[in-house]
Amino acid sequence: MQEEKESFEVKLERAKIILENLSNPELSLEEGMKKYQEGIAILKEATKMLEEAKLTYTQLQEKE
Repeated sequence: MQEEKESFEVKLERAKIILENLSNPELSLEEGMKKYQEGIAILKEATKMLEEAKLTYTQLQEKE
């Protein structure tokens, strides 16, 4: 994985590119599986970021 922290938007863009790559009929099964796994990992990271943002928002709302 990449060491520097990517933004939520960058992660979604990377996932979109992977999805487009998976649509390529010339992609081998092995490469397709690698890309699929990479895409799932990226989406999990993005989901975690979204959940953390929701938690922060909720905490800020409770303080008001």
